[in-house]
Amino acid sequence: MTVAIAILNWNGKNWLEKFLPSVVKYSQDAEIFVIDNASTDDSISFLKSDFPAVKITQNKTNSGFAAGYNEGLKSINADIYCLLNSDVEVTENWISPILNLFSKDKDIAAIQPKILDYYQRNKFEFAGAGGGLIDNLCYPYCRGRIFDDIELDSGQYDDETEIFWASGCSLFIRSKDYWDMNGFDERFFAHQEEIDLCWRLKNNGKKIYYTGKSKVYHVGGGTLNKQNPQKTYLNFRNNLTMMLKNLPSSKAFFILFFRLSLDGIAGLYFAYKNGWEHLWAVFKSHVGFYWQFPGSIRLRQKKQIDPYYQSKWLIFKHFLGSKN
Repeated sequence: MTVAIAILNWNGKNWLEKFLPSVVKYSQDAEIFVIDNASTDDSISFLKSDFPAVKITQNKTNSGFAAGYNEGLKSINADIYCLLNSDVEVTENWISPILNLFSKDKDIAAIQPKILDYYQRNKFEFAGAGGGLIDNLCYPYCRGRIFDDIELDSGQYDDETEIFWASGCSLFIRSKDYWDMNGFDERFFAHQEEIDLCWRLKNNGKKIYYTGKSKVYHVGGGTLNKQNPQKTYLNFRNNLTMMLKNLPSSKAFFILFFRLSLDGIAGLYFAYKNGWEHLWAVFKSHVGFYWQFPGSIRLRQKKQIDPYYQSKWLIFKHFLGSKN
């Protein structure tokens, strides 16, 4: 299987300078591409002078994570894409366990490695940790991370197992499966587009996997940190849109109504914790969701599966005292 590592970049020369050396060093059997989203810094000149073997694909505009990858991947030919954030340090032999898993089962469409915190290296990282799951109200969480509570890595997720979604921070995916799903939903711009893609794959009979035999270290928040209201807006809007697109009809509108109500409570919590602009971001996310509503109905899958693994009513268990 041929592998193409695709790193989306927007004014991230500092990240490339810091982390691209590990990618080059430990990815000798893969082609490495940087998809540039119309950067205005000196990313391109830096790549040409310091990493001439790295191939560059230049998008004409900064159209976000989802559209940026969709556009850039059109010109990249490989059996397996690895969508890798620019703020990720990879490790020796990180690709082989991934390819071994793909070779065992043709129905495995996407795989993620163990994702650890770059600064606290014995701790899981928010964006993916030990593999993505989702509860019966469609709150995404991870093995090793529930909301903002993050576990130390003591080998508890060194397994290989099926998960619900693989993190876009380090996402290996068969190129055929990516394009069979028409790639990311570009309306998402950024955040949770990989969960939507994985859900669509599962609705079409594909499997998503995690392997703890491969690990990477992620900084996180390189483009939008958690305190940015735009991140709050995108996460809330995209989660609602994802539910409308993928939930079984028998559950979609009940869960959506329930979640819309819970979002109001969450907005007040975010206002208390991070500032009133986050409450406004939650309100705007609902407006954005309704604006996208007709398009989301058109994009609903012909077949939907129950979304949750392992945990139900996660938000109540977590914030009301029981975290199991």
